[in-house]
Amino acid sequence: MFKKILKFIWRLALIVSLFVLSGVFLPKLIVLLYASPRMFTVNDVPAEHVAIVFGAGLLRDGSAGPVLRDRVETAVQLYQQGKVNKLLMSGDNSVVEHNEPEAMRQYALAFGIPDEDIVLDYAGRRTYDTCYRANFIFQVDSAILVTQGFHLPRAIFLCNWFGVESVGVESNNNYFRKISRFYWNTRELFATVQAVWDVIVIKPVPVLGEPEPIFK
Repeated sequence: MFKKILKFIWRLALIVSLFVLSGVFLPKLIVLLYASPRMFTVNDVPAEHVAIVFGAGLLRDGSAGPVLRDRVETAVQLYQQGKVNKLLMSGDNSVVEHNEPEAMRQYALAFGIPDEDIVLDYAGRRTYDTCYRANFIFQVDSAILVTQGFHLPRAIFLCNWFGVESVGVESNNNYFRKISRFYWNTRELFATVQAVWDVIVIKPVPVLGEPEPIFK
């Protein structure tokens, strides 16, 4: 009797484990398969009017951190090669002390990007919000997305879901430690599950406002 109970518990634990693992890894696999044909290098990506640059961490002085600088540098390359005409820089500015879009702008200006070709989205608090607002606020219907490889598939999935026909370019100008890359990729597994859950089930509405079309 005791052995039967142990076998039942073992089988139940195995089923639960498989269910949890499939729930974590299956969304990532689906998103990755969807995004892979839409990922290019700076040199190979088809030209678009707009590049969307996603926010990331800042340094204590409020300037762009290394991950964010990597993204802006890639966007600058796209602009300088004539692949895009405008840079939509979207990040978190929910508190005065944390202004990702402005940090991105300042870093891009240092490379000689004209200020009139930089558009700031101060309410891109997460990838979902950035993609949603790109279409509904800035009326972007196609774009090149710029972020690191671990984040790019989710960004491509979300922006296309919200009507922004998107391809992506990986930011890989700088080297990051293996432990950092492991952490980011692990976190991205759960962020992808959340993204799929959001678009299918919860459907949250981000901070909105009056339309601000990039191209009149």
